[in-house]
Amino acid sequence: MTKVEIFNHDGRIHGFSVSGHSGYAEEGSDIVCAAVSAAVTFAECTINDVLGNHANTKVKEEEPRITLTLPAACDDEDAVQAVLTGFMLTVCSLRDNYPEYIEVMEV
Repeated sequence: MTKVEIFNHDGRIHGFSVSGHSGYAEEGSDIVCAAVSAAVTFAECTINDVLGNHANTKVKEEEPRITLTLPAACDDEDAVQAVLTGFMLTVCSLRDNYPEYIEVMEV
């Protein structure tokens, strides 16, 4: 199962962590994992490359796990929060469609 943790403090999403393999299909053919990976990549690229912020991204391939955390303050905070809210809505929609393969938690 893929587990997504959304880091939320006082109404500000300050990052997320995604771990595990969904188990929907074999690695390389898993549409749930592919959708989650696309959402992660979109969020990271938009925050860092388009909006010019410096979110910290850590990848642990041995687990597998990817974690993205924002700095205490971001340029264009509203846009960054919109991206992270979109990420959260995307993974929640995936969870609703594939409840046996993805779990989403706010921490």
